[in-house]
Amino acid sequence: MLETVTEGFKSATERLRGVRELSDSNIDEALRDVRRSLLEADVDFQVVKKFLASVKERCLGERVETRIRGADGSMQRVTPGQHFVKICQDELTELMGPVDTTLARDRGATSVMLAGLQGVGKTTIAAKLARHLQKQGRKPLLVAADVYRPAAIDQLQTLGASIDVPVHVGEEGEAPPSICESAWKRARQDGLDAIIYDTAGRLALDDALMEELEQIRSRVSPANTLLVCDSLMGRDAVNVAQSFAERIEVDGVVLTKLDGDARGGAALAIKAVTGVPIKFIGTGEQVDRIEPFRPEGLASRILGMGDIVGLVQDFEEVVDEKQAEEDAERILKGQFTLDDLLTQLRTIQKMGPLREVFSKLPMFGGMADQVDEGELKKVESLIHSMTRQERTRPDVIDKSRAQRIARGSGRKPKEVLDLVARFRQMRELMGNLGKPGGLLSKIPGMGGGGGLGDGLPGLGGAGLDPAALLAGGGGLGMGSAPRVRGAGSGQARKSKRQQARKARQKTRGNNKKKKKKK
Repeated sequence: MLETVTEGFKSATERLRGVRELSDSNIDEALRDVRRSLLEADVDFQVVKKFLASVKERCLGERVETRIRGADGSMQRVTPGQHFVKICQDELTELMGPVDTTLARDRGATSVMLAGLQGVGKTTIAAKLARHLQKQGRKPLLVAADVYRPAAIDQLQTLGASIDVPVHVGEEGEAPPSICESAWKRARQDGLDAIIYDTAGRLALDDALMEELEQIRSRVSPANTLLVCDSLMGRDAVNVAQSFAERIEVDGVVLTKLDGDARGGAALAIKAVTGVPIKFIGTGEQVDRIEPFRPEGLASRILGMGDIVGLVQDFEEVVDEKQAEEDAERILKGQFTLDDLLTQLRTIQKMGPLREVFSKLPMFGGMADQVDEGELKKVESLIHSMTRQERTRPDVIDKSRAQRIARGSGRKPKEVLDLVARFRQMRELMGNLGKPGGLLSKIPGMGGGGGLGDGLPGLGGAGLDPAALLAGGGGLGMGSAPRVRGAGSGQARKSKRQQARKARQKTRGNNKKKKKKK
C-alpha cells in the first residue's frame, strides 16, 4: 500500500541520518526525494508544492528540543532526522484530514446514498457498509437502485444473503427514484434503522446520471451522500470527486482498492483538492474489509512507523479478550506449545492480509513488501502433520520423526527441524520477556508483564511477535522475510564461543610461561 510514497520518505530520512542540524541545503536534498515520490504517486502538482513548502517552513522555523523526557521519566535524545519525520507526519495528517467518520442520522435512521462511476465497487461497498453498521447493532436494508448494469441486483442479493441483510428490489420497469422511495417506506414499516442506496454508475460523468442522483436525493433526502472512488485511478479519481462535488452535495468519499495501490495519489490529494474528506477505505474483497479512514494512521504507515491504533482495532474484532489475557500470561512464562502457535497463526490470519497486518506494526512496517502470504499456511501444514505429543513437546522430534512429518506435509525434514529450532528460540525469548525485570517490565503500561490488553498487540493478543513467526518461515527457506534474532540466538552463541576460545588461548599461554620458568 502506497509503496511509492513510502520509498520517497524513507530516502529522505536516510539522507538526514547523522545530520547534526537542519539547514536549507540538507532539507532541500531530503525534500527532493519526497517531491519525486509524490509526483510519481500521481499527486496533484499544486498539492505537492504546498506540502513541501509547509514542511520546509516548519523545519527551519521551529525551535527544536534535542532532549526530551520520556514516559518513564528518562531523558531521550531527539535527532534532526526524527524532527523532520515528525513534521512530515503532522503535515500529511493535516493534508488528509480532519475526518469525521460517523454517519449522520435523520428521522431515526442512518441513510446513505452511494454514488460513483461504473466499476469502482459501489455494490461491494454497499454490503461492506451494511456489515459495518450491523456490527454497531444496527438493522440495515440494502436497496438495489442500479437497474442498468447486468447482474447488479443479483450481486447485491448474494452479498446481502451472506451477511443476513435484506435487499429491497423494485418492480420490473420501476425507476430508481421510485425504488428508493418505496425502500424508505419499507424500512420504517419493518423497524430497520439503516438504509444504503446502491445507485447506478456510468462509464463517464453525464447529465443523465447526475439528474437521476438529484431525483433520488429529492425523494428520500439521504442523511449521507458518499462518493465511491477507485484509488487505482490516481489523479482521475480526484478529478471525478471534484466533478461530482460541483453537481451534488457530497459528504465524504469511500476509497476502494487502496491495498492494491502502490502510488496513493488519490488518498493524499482528494481532501486538499475537493474539500471532501475520505470517510472509509476498502482494503480487500471480503465483506468485513472496510475501515473508517484515519489520516494519522495512514500518515504513520506511509512513514514506516506502523499504525498501532488500527492494529488494536483489528485485533479486538477477532479475539476473545479474556482468553487472550490468559494466553498472554501463560506464553510469557514460556509455557506454550505448537498448538498455541497454531492458534496464534490463525488469529493473525483473521486480522486480514498478512502484508496489511505487517504494515501496521511499528518497526516492521518496512518488511510488509517482503511478506509471503502463503508462509503461515506452510508452517500450519507442518504442525498439522505432527502428533498430539509432538505438538505438546516439540523437543521429542528427532530426525526420524522429522522425516515422517515432512512426508505428511510435503516439505523437507530440514524444514521441520528448523521450525522446531525457531520455536525453541521464540519460547525462550517470550519467557525472558515475561520474567521479573525483563524487557516488558521496562515498557510503560506493561507493569511487569501481566496481561497485555493495553500493550503491544503483537505480544498480548497474537501472543507471539509476527516478525518472529515469519522469521521462522524464513528459516524454513519458505519466505524472504529477514531472520529476527532473539535471546539464545546464533549471534549470541557465536559471541560466547569466541569468548571461550580466547579464554582457552589465554590459559594455554599462561601454562607455557609456567613451563619455561621451571
